[in-house]
Amino acid sequence: MNLRSIRFRLALWHAVFSAAIFILLGSVLFFQVRAYLKATLLETQSRRARQIAETLIANIPSTGEAYVGTQIETLYAPEQGDRFIRVSRPDGSVLYRSGEPVNQSFDPTSVGPANPGRATRLEVLPEGRTLLIATFPAGTVGGKSYLVEVGTSGEPVNQLVRRLLTLLALGLPFVALLAAGGGYLLVRRALAPVEQLTGKAEIITQHNLSERLPVPDTGDELERLSLALNHMITRLDDAFGNSRRFVADASHELRTPLTIVQGELEALAKDAATPAEFREQLGSLLEEVERLARIVQQLFALSRLDAGEALTESTFLDLSALAVSTAEQIALLAEDKQITLCREPGGAVFVNGDRSRLRQVIVNLLDNAIKYTEPGGTIALTTGVRNGWAVLEVADSGVGIPSDALPHVFERFYRVRQERASGSAGAGLGLAIVKSICSAHGGSVEVESTVGTGSRFRVLLPLAPASESQLGAALEL
Repeated sequence: MNLRSIRFRLALWHAVFSAAIFILLGSVLFFQVRAYLKATLLETQSRRARQIAETLIANIPSTGEAYVGTQIETLYAPEQGDRFIRVSRPDGSVLYRSGEPVNQSFDPTSVGPANPGRATRLEVLPEGRTLLIATFPAGTVGGKSYLVEVGTSGEPVNQLVRRLLTLLALGLPFVALLAAGGGYLLVRRALAPVEQLTGKAEIITQHNLSERLPVPDTGDELERLSLALNHMITRLDDAFGNSRRFVADASHELRTPLTIVQGELEALAKDAATPAEFREQLGSLLEEVERLARIVQQLFALSRLDAGEALTESTFLDLSALAVSTAEQIALLAEDKQITLCREPGGAVFVNGDRSRLRQVIVNLLDNAIKYTEPGGTIALTTGVRNGWAVLEVADSGVGIPSDALPHVFERFYRVRQERASGSAGAGLGLAIVKSICSAHGGSVEVESTVGTGSRFRVLLPLAPASESQLGAALEL
């Protein structure tokens, strides 16, 4: 999973935001429930205190104080109900105080004195337990004022609150995971059109600019983005088309006058009437004209490759056999420069492609190696199969290519400066043609080089599945 992708970040933010909302709502729920339970419990104690005051304390002049304690024990049974009841006289002395509850959850004697100014209070006992106590002032006929206190342990509320807190704590990871998973699915569904656009955009090159990106019928920003990108591709297609037509037309128009100029110069050079001092200048002019003719021919080839004409004669062929036959034809150039050309075929390697174009790839790579290898050097031509690809390699012991120039050697008109380019008369189009032909065949070309040690060019082409009839035809060739 790409941790930097928009999908992951949106899902993460959704999970964090959902968890934050859950924590906020859980906190509000926790405090509200705790306050509600305490308030409800205190309200219950207040009602009991009022009942005692109105039914028992108010009748003390006629029933006596002893009757109050007896009736409280009979009617309310505080020990069995785990409640605290205390009735205080006006002078602060205790008229009645309940005993220790059955569950021994608190000691009634440790409860502090009543506070007439507070209707309810939370009493913290020395044992660490708490009592929720309601206080109600009760008057009698004689004008005496008693205080009735009724309380109960706060432990049930605390237990319920702790249980709620536990449920919230256990629910938080579940909510976070659910939010993350749900957010991921929602974001994935929302970004599905982006994935389609990306996949389609990756396969659009200068050779298939007629393709267009899918336009989702959503009416949102993605639809507008798709339309804008398609308009941009249309403009690029027009620009590339104009450029290709210009190069093709210019190179085509230049071939005829260059041929005429070359013929005229050759005729002048062969004419006996031409002064000897002019013949050397005519030779130099012929070399430049031939160089221009080669450049025009290469430009014309590139324009045809850009137009998608690289596979007009695609056939099933043995790349290894083609490499050997081509190397035999170009071996004379290596011998003239005293360079050893080693041909090391690795068995039959079958591909589907244009024989003349692939031969041009081999010729350009070998010519490039011969050009930049000093006399006495070696060039190795090998073919084989690697990781499901047909591989052709040309390795030389030449001057090498600087590391800063390696990313640019396949660009058009790019020439390495300094010592590598010093003896070169090329225009920087040979390797560009190699790359275009390889791309048109669904392959690629790579280069590894070290200055002063040599270079290795590696061509990778898709292997072709071979039938028996195709194998027989390829072997005959």
